[in-house]
Amino acid sequence: MVCRLNKSLYGLKQAPRAWYSRFTTFLLTLGFTEAKSYTSLFVYRRGDETSYLLLYVDDIVLTASSQQLLQSVISSLQQEFAMKDLGQLHHFLGITVEPRPSGLLMHQRQYALDILERAGMTDCKPCSTPVDTQAKLSADLGDPVADPTAYRSLAGALQYLTFTWPDLTYAVQQVCLRMHDPRESHLAALKRLLRYVRGTVDLGLVLHRSSSAELVVYTDADWAGCPDTRRSTSGYAVFLGGNLVSWSSKRQPVVSRSSAEAEYRAVANGGAEASWLRQLLAELHSLLAKSTLVYGDNVSAVYLSTNPVQHQRTKHVEIDLHFVRDRVAIGDVRVLHVPTTSQFADIFTKGLPSSTFSEFRSSLNVAGG
Repeated sequence: MVCRLNKSLYGLKQAPRAWYSRFTTFLLTLGFTEAKSYTSLFVYRRGDETSYLLLYVDDIVLTASSQQLLQSVISSLQQEFAMKDLGQLHHFLGITVEPRPSGLLMHQRQYALDILERAGMTDCKPCSTPVDTQAKLSADLGDPVADPTAYRSLAGALQYLTFTWPDLTYAVQQVCLRMHDPRESHLAALKRLLRYVRGTVDLGLVLHRSSSAELVVYTDADWAGCPDTRRSTSGYAVFLGGNLVSWSSKRQPVVSRSSAEAEYRAVANGGAEASWLRQLLAELHSLLAKSTLVYGDNVSAVYLSTNPVQHQRTKHVEIDLHFVRDRVAIGDVRVLHVPTTSQFADIFTKGLPSSTFSEFRSSLNVAGG
C-alpha cells in the first residue's frame, strides 16, 4: 500500500491557504455563501432557515435557526472532514463563553492569570483603574528597562485581553506605543495595568438578548494628547441593541490643528466602523431599519459632519474624512451631540477618575461572572 500525502495541505507555508480553499469549496457545495465583509464568515439561507459558520483555521463556530438544520450541516461536514461536535459553545480561541439567563458572558480569566504568573504578579496589590489621570507618558522619560524583551512580551500578550476587556483598551494602547524603546516609566505603567487586571480578573463582556436592533456609536478624541508628536488619540464604542460589539483606541496618523478636527477624525473612524457593520448585518440578512446614531461631545465636529460648505479653517481636512457627510446625506448616519458626562468613548482616549471609570465600564457591559 502506498499513501500519497497532499503536501500542500500539511507541509508548506501556503498550507493554511490551501486548507481554507478546500474547506470553502465544500461549504459552497452545501449552499453557503462567503461573506464579503468578513471572509471567515459563511452564511446559509434557504427560505426561513438560516445558518452561520465562523472559521478560524480548524476551529469552527456553527449555529442555525433550527436543530434539524444544525445537525444536517454537522453531518455533512463530518462525512467530508475528520471533525467532532463539541456541543454548546463554551471555549473558543482562549475565550470562555458562559451562558446566563439573559445572554452570554465572555471572559478570559485563565489567560489573564497566566499573564500575571508570567510577570510574577499573581499576588500583587490590585488598583481601581488601569491608568492614572495624568498626561500621557513621554517616549524618553526615565532610564531604559533592563529587559525590553519581557516588556514587549507582556505588552503583546495584553493586547489579546482587550477582546473581552474593553476597559483595558486605552491603557494597553499606551504601553504598546512604547514597545520599541521601553523606559522605566513605561514599565511602571505596565505594572499598574497588571495590578488592575489582578483586581478585575473575574470581569468579562456581557451580551444580552435585546429586542432593539439599533446601531449606536460613541466617538471621542483627546486633542494633541501625545507629548512627543502632538497627535490626538481617538476612540469609539459601537453598540448594537445595547450590546457592545466593537471598540477602538488609536493614535491619529497626523497632527490636528484644532479640537474640532481631532473630533471630526474620530467621528469619521466611528462612522467607517458603523458602515462596515451595517454591510455585515445586511449579509447576515438582518437589515437595519433605522439610521446609525453617532454621538460626539464636540459641537463643531457635529456641525462639520452636516455642513457641506468648505470654510477657511477646514480646507486642510482630508477629502476621505468627508465621507461622513455622504452617509448623513443618504440617511445611513445621524451625527448628534452628547454631553461629556455621557460620552462613553472617553474611556478609550484618556485616563479617568475611578468613579467615572467604573460608571463608564458598567455602561460598556463589562461585568463579573
